[in-house]
Formats: sequence, C-alpha cells, structure tokens
Amino acid sequence: MEALIQASQFLLSLSFLIVLHELGHFIPARLFNTRVEKFFLFFDIRGALFQKKIGETVYGIGWLPLGGYVKIAGMIDESMDKEQMAKPAQPWEFRSKPAWQRLIIMLGGVTVNLILGVLIYGMILFVWGDRDLKMDSLPFGLTFEEPMQRLGLQDGDVILSLGGESVAQLDDFRRLAFGKDINEAEVLRGGMRQTVAFPTELGQFLLDEADNLPRGEAPFKVNFPAVIDKVTPGTGAAEAGLQPGDRILSVQGVATPYFFDLVEELGRYKGQDNVAIGIERTPTEARVDRIAVPLPAGNNSLTLNARVDENGKLGFLPKTYGEIDGFEFVEQHYGVGSALQGGADKAWSTLTGYVSSMRYLFRPGGSKQLGGFITLGSIFDTTWNWRSFWNITALLSIILAFMNLLPIPALDGGHVMFLLYEMISGRKPAEKVMEYGQLIGLLIIGALMLIANGNDLWKWFSGQL
Repeated sequence: MEALIQASQFLLSLSFLIVLHELGHFIPARLFNTRVEKFFLFFDIRGALFQKKIGETVYGIGWLPLGGYVKIAGMIDESMDKEQMAKPAQPWEFRSKPAWQRLIIMLGGVTVNLILGVLIYGMILFVWGDRDLKMDSLPFGLTFEEPMQRLGLQDGDVILSLGGESVAQLDDFRRLAFGKDINEAEVLRGGMRQTVAFPTELGQFLLDEADNLPRGEAPFKVNFPAVIDKVTPGTGAAEAGLQPGDRILSVQGVATPYFFDLVEELGRYKGQDNVAIGIERTPTEARVDRIAVPLPAGNNSLTLNARVDENGKLGFLPKTYGEIDGFEFVEQHYGVGSALQGGADKAWSTLTGYVSSMRYLFRPGGSKQLGGFITLGSIFDTTWNWRSFWNITALLSIILAFMNLLPIPALDGGHVMFLLYEMISGRKPAEKVMEYGQLIGLLIIGALMLIANGNDLWKWFSGQL
C-alpha cells in the first residue's frame, strides 16, 4: 500500500510538471502562429491510451510514462520526421519563423518550470509558513550513522557550523554538505565548542558511503525521548498496559534513553512475548499535553512485560520532538508578497545547490548516484502529505528546468545552443548537422536513463531501495 501511495504521488507530480512544461512550448508557438501537430502527456509509441484532434492539434495520453512532448511543425525533434523536413518550408512552420521567436518557443518549457518552482515554494510558505528545528538548541544532541562517526563526530554532538558557515537550522546541513567543499565542522560537545577536522571532504565522503547511509535522509538523527502519544488497540503495547504519556527507559534491562535506541533494541526481540519494558509514568493528575525535558527516572518507574511483533514494534505512536519541550524552532508566517519573495529565494538556493552538487557525478562513484524512476518515486512520503508532495514537486520542477537547459541535442538546451549559433553567426546550421545532433542527443539521453534505471534495479534487487 505504501508503494502504491508513493507511485500515485509520483505519477501525479510528473503528469502535472510535464503538461505545464509542454504548455510552455505550446503557448508561444501558437502566439507566433506556429502549427502544433501533437500535444501528448507520456509517449504514444505504437498507440495511445487516448487521443482527440481539436483544430490542427492532436491531444492525447500515451502509454509510456517517460515524459511528454509537443510536435511542432517544421522542427527537427525526437520524432525525426525527415519526410516533412524534405518538403518546402511553409509559413506556419517552426523553421520559417525568425530566430528570436524560435528561441522564445524553445525556452518556454524551462521558463515555466522555473516560474512554477517559485510559485509552488511561495504557495507552501503562504499556506503552511516555514518551520525548522534550531540546531544550536538541541537538548539531547544528535546520533550519527556509523560512517559519520569515522569522520570524528560523536553521538551527542551538535553541529554548529560546516566549513565556517553556520548550521543554524536542520536544512542548512543538507544545503552545505554538497554545496561546498567541507573539510571541518564546529560542534558542541559536552557543553564545549570543538573543531572536528575531517580526513576527507564531506560531500565526497557521503558519496562514497552512500550505500551505508539511509537514502534520501540526513546521515544523523535528532535525539528525543521515547514518549508514547497514542497506543494502537490490540497490539503488544495495549495488552501490556502502556499508556499515552509513558516514557520508555529500557528494554530487557538495556537503557534506551532515546527513541531510536528503543527502535534498535526492540529489533532484537522480533516476535517475542514477555519482553521487559522499563517505563516512567507521570501521575495522571500531573500529566500535561506537552512532556517537559529532561525526564529523570524516579519513583514512578515500573516494568511491564510486552509482546513485540514480527516487525520489532510494540504498537504505539511516539511524540515527535516538535511536541516535547526543550526543542526550539524557527517559525515564520508569510503574506502573499513575502511568500513570493521567499519562494524565489528557495527556488534559487535549490537551483544553485543542485547545480553545485552535479560536480560529484564526475568524481569516483558519481555515476552510481544517478537514480531513475524508482528513486524519484521513493522520495515521496508513504502517506499522502500535501505539503511534502508540493515541496517535492517544486524540487522536481527546478531539476527539470536545469536538466532541459543542458546543451545536449534532443533537449531544449540543445535547440537553444543551435539557435544562439544561428543568431550570432547569421546562418542556420545545416539540417544534416541538426539531424545527427538530434540522434547523438537521443543516444546520450538513452544511455543516461539506462544507467539511472539500471542503478535503481540493482539497488532494488540488492535490498537498498
């Protein structure tokens, strides 16, 4: 069911982005009286799920969800329609239009994707505002994945800066890790500031250790106590008498001070009964909605025997660190104007960060990080979360704009490259050059898709996805 929800979100996001991208080509083409023969969501190789001709254009939905396209008359594109190009040019054809009009048509899709990214990020800020955890006020510090510990970081550390730039919020780590060459971190350890020099550059290290780190997540976790919010009826937690507000302190006598310690320890007792769960229970009359920290074990400590299910779970929902006192958040609410400005800032930082991270593709192991449709689908939530959905859609829109602007024939950027040559030199490239360029571009794109989706399949079969 979770995979179906992820796939549904991915398909909806992809369809939305493709239709608007192609509209970015379609609208200026029609404004310049250029005939558009087809407008398709997905590819209609050897047939379509739906198609209908309205005026001069056939609108449809293909069966192969690898993208979409508009077929503009008199243009050398992925259709490789040489028969049409062999005929005399007609006034309504793309090739008959001035170079500046053709340039606007080709830049339309990328322009729409960039504007869309700004608008979606702005909408998110306007509707939900912005809320991020302050890194310098974590009451319990962080827990690092084992590879990060080899860099010199220790559980309980709080990262204050990377490469001299402040890590004031959780998102700053993600932005800086691949955006700059980071060779050191300043951390708060035991109440003292310390500098940790990394034996290797952080971005490259994360790339090298990708298979040993949680995919799509930060390589550390925020520590917070395991306090029960809701108990699921019929589970081991309910049968043992665990209650909302209980803080779990141990499993079979092994201390589990934080939630992720509890998860790890319960994993050792999958499918077992009578597992000793040490808890601290706040008296009912003293219980409040928010749990204050720290929560020392005292006279209210007791042990309950519980059944752990086959997945290593007791059957409760924990309070998140957002519901526990001691954690601070940076919160901001936006009006329409400030939301649009914030959306533009977010889109720009997303674009520059993505462009900067592309350098790792040309380093050892970089090609292994190329992900295909399975990877893209896996970044969506396993539950339907509209804020997360729109946030990922905005990210994909920015990525789509950048990728389409690459100067590779068969992409928008390849057509732009030839048009700029024409505008500067005053002469069009030969049609044979355009045809061979288009073919080479298609081969390059095909190879990249094979590598990306091949990586996905390998990771899926090997249990990494």
